[in-house]
Amino acid sequence: RDVICYGSLMKIYNIQHEPEKTLALFERMKQEKIESNEIIFVLLMDACSEIGDLSLCQSIVSQMPQSLLTNPSIQVGLVDMWGKVGSADKAKQIFNMIEQPNSVSYSAMVNAYGLNGMGIQAVELFRQISFDMLDNWIYVCVLNACSHSALVNEARKIFDKISMNERTEQIYTTMVDCFSRVCLFDEAQKLIDEFEESHPPSIPMYMSILSAARNQKNPALSQKIFDRMQSHFSDVQDCLLSARVLLANTYALSGNKSMASKIRMKLNESNLRKMTGLSWTVVGGKVFKFRAHDRSHPNSTEIYAELDRLTNELIEHGHKHDASWITRPLMNDETVESVLCGHSERLAIAFNFIQRPMPSRVQVVKNLRVCGDCHLLTNYICQLYRFTVVDKIGNAASLYKQLRFEVNVHRERASSTLNDLIKFCEAHAPADCLIVGFHHKEQNPWKERRMCSVI
Repeated sequence: RDVICYGSLMKIYNIQHEPEKTLALFERMKQEKIESNEIIFVLLMDACSEIGDLSLCQSIVSQMPQSLLTNPSIQVGLVDMWGKVGSADKAKQIFNMIEQPNSVSYSAMVNAYGLNGMGIQAVELFRQISFDMLDNWIYVCVLNACSHSALVNEARKIFDKISMNERTEQIYTTMVDCFSRVCLFDEAQKLIDEFEESHPPSIPMYMSILSAARNQKNPALSQKIFDRMQSHFSDVQDCLLSARVLLANTYALSGNKSMASKIRMKLNESNLRKMTGLSWTVVGGKVFKFRAHDRSHPNSTEIYAELDRLTNELIEHGHKHDASWITRPLMNDETVESVLCGHSERLAIAFNFIQRPMPSRVQVVKNLRVCGDCHLLTNYICQLYRFTVVDKIGNAASLYKQLRFEVNVHRERASSTLNDLIKFCEAHAPADCLIVGFHHKEQNPWKERRMCSVI
């Protein structure tokens, strides 16, 4: 076995979404004293990006020869990796080291900003790119950044400047997503109609509207979009499975549990199975995965005891469970609390909390969306324990979600972000953003630090 064999196997594992096996092969290479090259480290960075844990990324980078840090492929890989694990600052540091950025490196940095909710910075960097470098992926990255930061006017300006023959399916899809996230459903549908005049229907476009309709608890729109998807994609069962799950969840969230149950019964009769929700976290250099109500971990007793303690403490401080996020009928032995508290992300958080010493950084990654009650609970945890939280899409392709908690609040970063927003609002159309408030309440028992709202 040589470095070529290891590289080939690592590539296969990455394609199959088995990044832990890629990292295990790297450990075996070190045991066999096989020297890693540029290709191996690029594959390792891809694996770390998928796992989404900062500590693993830092470990891999620390083992890179200094000579590789000036390699263009490595530099782009680092920008991409740091962006996907929630460290836009590190991505920017590497990007600044690139002597002559090209379209690939610009794309990576714009994407890093977008994945971390820094749409303003993404747009500013986009404006620095020369016209001859602009390509499909750069447009997709900047429009995606605008979408996740609600910069609709900026996205519209960029989209309007793209010629019709350059507007790819990816560009249309990203713009549809941008409109859908801010409930401009009519504009989103107009774009879909425009696209379908000369192209076959696109599944991701409809899923964008369907997902946004779920978030807005709009069953009428969800049903309309689902019916249209059925007519367009009757042969694509995997797609319709995901769409049915979203439709059922929309009915459940809007209070129509009976309709949601009917849809779920049809799903069960079809023998199709939706993707299992997983949350994973890294402790002591090892990846630990959890499913909802998982009791397979040897420390399950401690994990659930810690989860009970944490839940009770949060309830004492005002947290109320949101039953609307339970999208199925409760069993006789279930309560709202028992169902919600068994969610995989909570188990992963509790697992970190029972570690001694407790990690200074707790990072949890999901393969599916974080439910609204879990999102609210993580904010309560951060307020109670004086942590910061980042809730974001960690990988644009696979829609990973990350929840990150870090000890200590960086006031400088909050102030910097506020200043960026003020400057941006002064220079752009007022419809793009409105600063609602910025305050710091030291006497608040929750030690609340709220940055600002962009709407």
